[in-house]
Amino acid sequence: ASGIMTALGGLGHALPYLIPNFFLATAIAVFVVFVELWAIAFIQNRYMETPFFRATLQVVLGGALVLAAGILIGNA
Repeated sequence: ASGIMTALGGLGHALPYLIPNFFLATAIAVFVVFVELWAIAFIQNRYMETPFFRATLQVVLGGALVLAAGILIGNA
């Protein structure tokens, strides 16, 4: 199941860029990431008994680290 979700997440990040308008594609990709990160925080809260604020903080911090790594790698 986790492999399927990983594939769906990757497709959700990449498929919008088949749209010729870069800004629209980026907006859709950002929306997909927002929904994905919210779902992760919700699952941690509900099924792993992590307090919602802590789960949200972990997801936001993790997302920020991934974004920073992407920016650094992209500028290399």
